[in-house]
Amino acid sequence: MSSVSEISQLVDGYQKWLKDKTTLKSLHADWVEISTPFLDRHNDYILLYVKAVDGGYHITDDGHTIRDLVLSGCNLDTPKRRSLLQVTLNGFRIEERDDVLSVRASADNFALKKHSLLQAILAVNDLFYLSSATVLSLFKEDVERWLALSEIRFVPNIQIVGKTGYIHNFDFAIPSSRAAPERIIKAIGNPNKDAALAYVTSWVDTLDQRPANAQALAFLNDNGRVIGPPVLDALRQYDIKPVIWSEREEYRQQLAA
Repeated sequence: MSSVSEISQLVDGYQKWLKDKTTLKSLHADWVEISTPFLDRHNDYILLYVKAVDGGYHITDDGHTIRDLVLSGCNLDTPKRRSLLQVTLNGFRIEERDDVLSVRASADNFALKKHSLLQAILAVNDLFYLSSATVLSLFKEDVERWLALSEIRFVPNIQIVGKTGYIHNFDFAIPSSRAAPERIIKAIGNPNKDAALAYVTSWVDTLDQRPANAQALAFLNDNGRVIGPPVLDALRQYDIKPVIWSEREEYRQQLAA
């Protein structure tokens, strides 16, 4: 069982890592480019752009997130996908105009707003990048459908404020019962080590806000892929149970408790 001091060191280490791996670059017209330590699906660092405007700050992805998806063959040209995009962005309070993702921030909430935009970029990538050869539907939607068909009671789209003050989004929560504790679920459509570590970070940061016996699970999409030990080990090290999608039926009774 992890101690409070151990978790505190993890949180402090995460904040130091964020600071050490973030670089700034001045651009034209008073824009500043922020290179973050988070990777996109091409293993490139995610870039944000900031400009001081009207006593605050405008933070944007300059349209890269959606433009990259479209160039990769994932067109957001159906009402359903547009609706899913809007629901995802609403969860982080991020605006979208002409395919550009952005948020307004003040000096007081700049870190929180920047974090929200990063989380939204990662969520949009995970939600919409569909390889036509391997993925036939949106993974989070598949997980939600399976939970419903399995008569597993759940609450979708949970937001929890962590110890650091950041807001973390989780896909589902199964309330506690007499037979089982509360369970928090993240559906990871593109399971890689970065996605696993992002979930670990969210879980560690929100532990103090949940019941002492709360559990975390990660549904991992293995359609057309093999999920390697680095992903599974990263989750298990922090008591997050990995649920391989093709093996989900093994967990039906446990989750229904």
